[in-house]
Amino acid sequence: MANKSIVPPDNSNYRYGQETALKLAGEKLASINIEEQCRKANAEYRLAEGKETAIVKYLGTPYAVSFPEMNVVSVEDKHPASPRDRLLILHYILNANGSPLIGDMITYKEIPGGVTYFPTFHKRTIQPLLDNFGKETDKLLTAAETTGGVSADYGDASVTINAFSCVPLTLVLWHADDEFPAAGSILFDSSIAGYLSAEDITVLCEIIAWKLVKANASLK
Repeated sequence: MANKSIVPPDNSNYRYGQETALKLAGEKLASINIEEQCRKANAEYRLAEGKETAIVKYLGTPYAVSFPEMNVVSVEDKHPASPRDRLLILHYILNANGSPLIGDMITYKEIPGGVTYFPTFHKRTIQPLLDNFGKETDKLLTAAETTGGVSADYGDASVTINAFSCVPLTLVLWHADDEFPAAGSILFDSSIAGYLSAEDITVLCEIIAWKLVKANASLK
């Protein structure tokens, strides 16, 4: 029987809305200047034989986004992105406003809409990290190296991962001891609202959290 601690939950409601969300994203992208949006998203823009392509680096892997088809495939192995990854990449391009990184770190509650959605965010993103790294926070960095994460200087253990070129995020853990349970947080550059919505940020952090959980399990 599978170990439930390394199996992500079935978010069927999100999957149910993916088809509609992908359609809406495609319609919006079809009506804007792709070259300009690539500039704002710090993505490479290519134009060949009348076809536009954006090269977006996502979790350390470059993906090619073709327009108007909206196909998203890995540049390295030509595998298509999963529906969730595809939607995140399209939303990143669509919503990018070109804001520079500010260097001021904020929590999810400080993101527009974050206070309302924080309980869901915590359950889907921070809790899996606490369940799997709370007593072994030193293993967080080793697991994060699989996604290009680097050590940061917060809490008992922390790593910064560049989800997109303009979207770094920092995962922070405080280990459990005899008196206090493990605690955790995820920090963002205050410019993040110019690239992703609160819901997209939740999905992104959930994807990263479970990647780390699975990476840690494979290293045991």
